[in-house]
Amino acid sequence: MEDFAIDVRNLSKKFGKKTVVNNIDIRVPRGKIYGFLGPNGSGKTTSIRMICGLLTPDTVEGTCLGFNLKTQSGKIKDKVGYMTQKFSFWEDLTIRENLNFVARMFGMDNIEERVEQAIKGLGLFERQDQLAGALSGGWKQRLALAACILHEPELLLLDEPTAGVDPKARREFWDEIHKLAAKGLTVLVSTHYMDEAERCHEIIYIANGNIIAEGSVEDVIKKAGLTTWIVEGEHIDKIVQDLQDNPAIETMTPFGQNLHISGTDEKALEEAVAPYQKKNGYECYKAEPSLEDAFIHYMISAKGEG
Repeated sequence: MEDFAIDVRNLSKKFGKKTVVNNIDIRVPRGKIYGFLGPNGSGKTTSIRMICGLLTPDTVEGTCLGFNLKTQSGKIKDKVGYMTQKFSFWEDLTIRENLNFVARMFGMDNIEERVEQAIKGLGLFERQDQLAGALSGGWKQRLALAACILHEPELLLLDEPTAGVDPKARREFWDEIHKLAAKGLTVLVSTHYMDEAERCHEIIYIANGNIIAEGSVEDVIKKAGLTTWIVEGEHIDKIVQDLQDNPAIETMTPFGQNLHISGTDEKALEEAVAPYQKKNGYECYKAEPSLEDAFIHYMISAKGEG
């Protein structure tokens, strides 16, 4: 049998009359990286906070790291690393001082050894004496990650960890996440970046508190049922104006002199682009829908149901 770090059913939470998380099921195998996708306000952060024991669910069944989520939340907290969206460390302390302080605050043993291991493991050695307030966004996130793994957690929950970080730093951060997963750490990460979602073993798309799609990136794209056409040529902006009210088209995205057009009605979409197949200076061809196409499709569908 597969060993699940997270095996949760009927997870729900209301704030007043608003249902933020609506009886969802989440199963994440140990040692895997799962991506949590969805628009702002979809319930991602609330779900993460309930899974790690920081927020009490209204209803829940199942376990996290083998502990009952309803009755053993305290034991779960001890084995989880939770990285929030906002940098929350002391900017007038150095990297090493921050990590030492965190380790002492949580009463960890072998503090010097733990801090040294985190600093070296995440490439912070040359910057260990630099004040946290002087770090770039990427290095701040690396410090936050180091603090999260000081106590050697079994599960890492990351809430949009690279928001506002440049692409190079994001890639380096994800390289570290994969190294940790290769050592057996389980990761659940919420993100809006499609390139990050594609680096996850599987993804979960949530909207209005409901899971809309889950599985591999290929599975989630396939479930969207999209057809995508690419129109190449000059004056792409004119095509956008001509087609913007066509009901067969869900999304049109310009990329230089290419226009990506997607929708779920394959025949109607082909009819929409047909005039440009016959025009000089244009080339039209089908392409595989991207995860971004699927993401926007799910967002539009969720708004229609909301």
